[in-house]
Amino acid sequence: MQQTKTYLQHGSVSCYQHSCAVAYLSVLISEQLHIRCDQRSMIRGALLHDYYLYDWHIKDQSRPLHGFAHAAFALRNARRDFIINEIEADVIKRHMFPLNITPPSRRESVIVCIADKLCALRETFWKKPYQTS
Repeated sequence: MQQTKTYLQHGSVSCYQHSCAVAYLSVLISEQLHIRCDQRSMIRGALLHDYYLYDWHIKDQSRPLHGFAHAAFALRNARRDFIINEIEADVIKRHMFPLNITPPSRRESVIVCIADKLCALRETFWKKPYQTS
């Protein structure tokens, strides 16, 4: 996970900051809406959903169409570096719905998918989306 601190995600937000924000918002959504889920797996999946480990702003023929392909790269890397369960794999693999046409099949995946979109919007349109002071 430390390596994700070196890659920008949206605007000035690192992939690490983005993933932490998605995990945090996923917990808020599940708790506020009283959605029962495997919170541990949801958080782990959220933290690893963008674990693709490259700078997507740099064009590279080996990884065209980042939006469509990065979930598969993230899942491959997560399986290589961690022991992940089926829920975590589903969260990582399907977080880009509807850009990727396979919809989330678990409630944890749906929650993370929504949280990811909300965080991406905030990170894209706010100058300092996660300023603490």
